[in-house]
Amino acid sequence: MKIQAWLLVMALAVAPVAWAGNCPALMTEIDEFLSSNPDLDEETIVDEELNKSVKQLREEGEKLHNEGKHDESVETLEKAIELLQKEAG
Repeated sequence: MKIQAWLLVMALAVAPVAWAGNCPALMTEIDEFLSSNPDLDEETIVDEELNKSVKQLREEGEKLHNEGKHDESVETLEKAIELLQKEAG
């Protein structure tokens, strides 16, 4: 029983670190997507609902990551990726 409790504690301790690793990967995905599609303009692709461009979403996602708000960062960065994918068709 002690071993199971210890494993649970370790898993919970590692989870935020693993989750935090998603943010840089998503930022890299956005950067690579833009560099491989030079015809896309990160400043003119805008989410009408949020009234924010891909560039603004990317910057906000990085800021949230740096503040330790990884859930919000992932959500914001994924929104930027969705916009890029829609625009690229």
